[in-house]
Amino acid sequence: MRLISLLSLVWVSLGVWAGPVQVENIRIWAAPDSTRVVLDVSAPVTHRLSLLPDPYRAVIDLDNTELKGEVVQPFGSDKFLQYVRSSKRTPQDLRIVLDLKKFVSYKSFLLQPNKQYGHRLVVDLFNPDMNGQTEVKLDEQETPSNRPRDVVIAVDAGHGGDDPGARGPSGVFEKDVVFSVAKKLVAKINQERGMHAIMVREGDYFLRLRKRISIAREHKADLFISLHADAFRNPDVRGSSVYILSNKGASSAAARWLAESENASDLIGGVSLDDKDDVLASVLLDLSQTASLEASIDVAERVLQGLKGLGKVHKQSVQSAGFAVLKSPDIPSILIETAYISNPAEEKNLANPAHQDKMARSILEGLRGYFGDFAPEGTLLAANKHIITRQHTISRGETLSTIAQQYRVSTESLREYNGLQGDLVRVGQVLSIPADTGT
Repeated sequence: MRLISLLSLVWVSLGVWAGPVQVENIRIWAAPDSTRVVLDVSAPVTHRLSLLPDPYRAVIDLDNTELKGEVVQPFGSDKFLQYVRSSKRTPQDLRIVLDLKKFVSYKSFLLQPNKQYGHRLVVDLFNPDMNGQTEVKLDEQETPSNRPRDVVIAVDAGHGGDDPGARGPSGVFEKDVVFSVAKKLVAKINQERGMHAIMVREGDYFLRLRKRISIAREHKADLFISLHADAFRNPDVRGSSVYILSNKGASSAAARWLAESENASDLIGGVSLDDKDDVLASVLLDLSQTASLEASIDVAERVLQGLKGLGKVHKQSVQSAGFAVLKSPDIPSILIETAYISNPAEEKNLANPAHQDKMARSILEGLRGYFGDFAPEGTLLAANKHIITRQHTISRGETLSTIAQQYRVSTESLREYNGLQGDLVRVGQVLSIPADTGT
């Protein structure tokens, strides 16, 4: 009798008597030229994926599985997926059918649990000639070869899709707040004469880290900015930080831990950066990257100075770490940790549109200063350095109107350029002076 009881315990522990795998949820993430379908499952599941024609549909057969929740449907703007339906293939097995809008290539893989999710079955749908990569849609400027071009800045909102990044104590996701800041920053940059910004991630979908660099390169970016929101086990830790790439490793234990957590998000695509792309790794060690790294340091210092005007910074100097997203040997790159989303007060600020706007303005201040001194050759900013923002430190007795007269700009434009609500200024305050467009 005791033997039977022991065997029963062994069988239960081995899952022999376990019930069917539960599909607890289905999530759909539509990128510009790919769609990811994620099945949250209660345990690893045996599955088969096949494509059927006339009409095209991707069929997912799951052994010993049942659907627990409702089947979600894609948005009409999804370029690949028309409809999702399910049925019982046998009394024990589940079939999920993805009705497609056209012929696709596909791949599937299982993911182990992480901090946000449990076991997952991921199905990617993409164009046949893309090898699972998101196509880059260029909006290149039509600039004659004999005319100077705009400086191009690629702004990348970290994480996205089924990679939410860090989560604040009240449930705010990193991917959402940094996307909002990125949109505001891009809008402000595109209002600057001589500057043009593009969003690397244009919606709530996942992009591999190296793909983000590839998109920036396709747009011929002069600068790559990656936006994140830091997290730490101590909720009292707060402040912004700015990072550049360190070829020799992290500059501190904290930076090293942070770099590892950010790089780990690439695993969600089923591919690790650690054992790939030896050519890129060797290029990073080459002296040819020296100029790019020096430029990264310069712009990072300017941006950090701008963030100091917004509030507390976590580190008073630029930090360095081995972020994979910064490993572009030909594009100066910086990573901005906008705040600690794990800090309740900073989480609240990050979710506030007004604070997001101030954050974007502070970053822009740093960019103005950097490109004012180091505009790339062949750009409009290099040819017309006078259009770059000048700065004025207010002395006793000066007013907004007298400063506007001094620089031959309107009081209204001076107020708007600096995000002032009124005409009140204080001694020691630094104002950015817009270009005199009347000369």
